[in-house]
Amino acid sequence: MKKEILAVGIIALLLTIAFSGCVKENTGNTGTSPSQNGNPPTLGNITSFDEAVNHFAFNLYREFYNDPQNAGNIFNSPYSIFTALAMTYEGAKGVTAEEMASVLGIEQDNASFHEYMQALYRYLNENSKYNISTANALWPDTHYTLLQKYIHVIETYYGGNVSNVDYSNPEAAAKKINNWVENQTNNLIKDLVPASAIDPVYTKLILTNAIYFKGTWMVQFDKSNTTDRQFTTSSGETLDVETMKLVNTENRFNYTETQDLQILELPYNGNEISMMIFLPKEGSNLSEIINNMDNNSYSEIIDKMTKREVDIYLPKFTIKTPLYKLNDYLINLGMPTAFSGFANFSGLDGIGGLFISHVLHKAFIEVNEEGTEAAAATAVIMRLNASSGGSSRVVFDCNHPFFFTIHHKETGTILFMGEVTNPSE
Repeated sequence: MKKEILAVGIIALLLTIAFSGCVKENTGNTGTSPSQNGNPPTLGNITSFDEAVNHFAFNLYREFYNDPQNAGNIFNSPYSIFTALAMTYEGAKGVTAEEMASVLGIEQDNASFHEYMQALYRYLNENSKYNISTANALWPDTHYTLLQKYIHVIETYYGGNVSNVDYSNPEAAAKKINNWVENQTNNLIKDLVPASAIDPVYTKLILTNAIYFKGTWMVQFDKSNTTDRQFTTSSGETLDVETMKLVNTENRFNYTETQDLQILELPYNGNEISMMIFLPKEGSNLSEIINNMDNNSYSEIIDKMTKREVDIYLPKFTIKTPLYKLNDYLINLGMPTAFSGFANFSGLDGIGGLFISHVLHKAFIEVNEEGTEAAAATAVIMRLNASSGGSSRVVFDCNHPFFFTIHHKETGTILFMGEVTNPSE
C-alpha cells in the first residue's frame, strides 16, 4: 500500500506532531499593502496568516491522504481551497462562522487579514518574474441579490468579480463558469462544475477561485541526461520511468535531513517561489510522516536548510486529478454546520437560508527538465434549504514515492502540494 512508503514535497515543509489549535490574528491594521516594487515585503511579518493557510493545508492533506478513494498520486492547491472558503466565510454568521473560523484559523472583519489577502493577490498577479496568476469570482443567480457590503469585501480584498448566472438552465450555467475556469488556468482545468451539481431551483450562488503557475528552474535539467531509471511504487512494483539528472555539478542547493527524510529545495527563476521535495529514507513510514506533518515542523525544516552540492535524480511526472469532492473532508475538520440546514450565511444576502451543497476541486501539474506548470480551481456551490550541514556531496534519488509542495518563499504560503506514488500514471 502507498501508505507504507515515504513521500516528498513542493511548496511546504513538514513533520512531527499535529497542530494544536487555530492561529488567529489581532484585528488591528498592520500595513500589509504591497511595496512599490510589487513585492509584499511585510507579508512575512504577519506570521499567523501564512501559518493559518499552511495549518489548513496540512490538515486537509491528511484527509486526502487517508481517503481510500485517493489511491495513487495526489495533488491539490490549499491556497485555492482556502481562498474559496475564506470568501464563503465572509458571509457566515453564528455557529457556522465559529466552525469555519476554527477550520480556517482566521477571524471575520479582520483588517490585517484582508490586507494580507489583498497584498498576496496583487503579488501573485503583478509579479513580472513569474507566469503566475490567481482569480476569484462570485456567480449569483439572476434572481438572487447579494449584500453590497459583502460584494465590497470580495471585490476590494479578493479581487473578485460578480457575474450573474441563470441556474434554471444548469448546463448553460455550468458551461459559463467552467469556461471562466479554463481561461484562468491556461485551459488546464476543465469541467470543474458538473451540471448535475446545480439545482435549477435551489442553487443561488457559486464562488470560484483559480490559480495558475508556470516557472522555469533556476538550474535546469539537461534533457540529454534524462534516462529511464527504476522507481519503486507504493505497492512495491518496480517500473522504469523517465528520470531527470543533475549530477556532478558545482551548483549548490538548500538541503537538510531528519531521521526519516531528505529534504531538497529546487528554486524557480526569480528565487521567490520554489519546490520543496521530501524524500523518505529507507525504512521510514510514510503514513506516520504525513499524519504528523504540521506547519511548525515545516518551518523548522526550512530554518535548518544549508547550501550543499547534491546529485539529483527526479522523475518527470504529470498529475491530472479527478474531481475532488471536499464536503466530507471539511466536515471531518470541524465545520459540519455549513453543510447542513442549520447553516447561517446571512452575511451574504441579509436573509439566510443558504447552505454549502458542494465544495469541488481540480488540479494539474507537470514537472519536466525546464520547470513546472501547475493549475488548480475550487468551487463552492451554495443552495437554499429544501454539504545538516557538512560539505560532502549528497545523493537525492527520487526513485520511490515522495511528497512535495510549491510555496511563496517569503511568507512560506503553500500554493500547491501533492504526492507522487507512480510517475507513469
